[in-house]
Amino acid sequence: MTTYTAPRRSPHGEWAYMTRDERDTAYNNSKAVANTAAILAEREAASLAFRERHPAKLDLAYGPSDRTKWDLFPAPEPTSPCLVFIHGGYWQRGSRQDVSIMAEGLRALGWSVAFPGYDLTPDVSLATLVSQIHAALDWLAETGPDHGIAGPIIVAGHSAGGHLTALALSHPKVHAGLTISGVFELGPIRDVYLNEKLKLTDEEVRSLSPLRLPVVAKPMGIAYGTAELPALVDDSRALHARRSSAHAAGPLIPVPGADHFTILDELQKADGLLTRAIVDLLR
Repeated sequence: MTTYTAPRRSPHGEWAYMTRDERDTAYNNSKAVANTAAILAEREAASLAFRERHPAKLDLAYGPSDRTKWDLFPAPEPTSPCLVFIHGGYWQRGSRQDVSIMAEGLRALGWSVAFPGYDLTPDVSLATLVSQIHAALDWLAETGPDHGIAGPIIVAGHSAGGHLTALALSHPKVHAGLTISGVFELGPIRDVYLNEKLKLTDEEVRSLSPLRLPVVAKPMGIAYGTAELPALVDDSRALHARRSSAHAAGPLIPVPGADHFTILDELQKADGLLTRAIVDLLR
């Protein structure tokens, strides 16, 4: 098996000779987008309002902690497809409640949408967090029909959720996936501020970097905004190239003009570019 080796040189700089500040900046999405706080506040408010309109299937536990819970928004028809959306936050912040509004577009098309929560680093390791997502999918496969969700499962996720989506594609009940602005090579993350909480081990970098793992032969779209940080653009392009070389299905989806946060606008809308890409994964 050929494994991926992170390049020493990349378009966003000569990593070996960059300062710590330069390396931190290469992965700091909040710093790169001037109005990050306003975008997130608006999204969280819209998500709260959405949850208040659809309160019936919230906070369903799949694990023992307060965060290992599901929010389910089932379609009228139980056999409709279900999008499982995994929130971002660089594995150390964010919540499923913050992004509930992402259900709006696909629900308008007759889909179910479900949001798993998960514990955060440093309270748990990244390996534990990944195992929680698989446990959540086990729960949904077994218990989802009791809550009106019995159709094919598509997994999607943003940022850290994009990374988790790539690792969830192998779950036997997952039909296809869509990663959005994900990180797929963890080696450089050990050199930046994110690792203060992640505390990545050599084994985690090896076994949890999608670019180092065997390709899963299921359809998976890979999306990024053209205004994203180069490090994330590079990872998306590299993962798509790796999958393409293995003849795995799924498009590379550059979203014109989108940054790390506005890219999700294309999922919230029923006619959004990412909404259409998810629907196409079932065709």
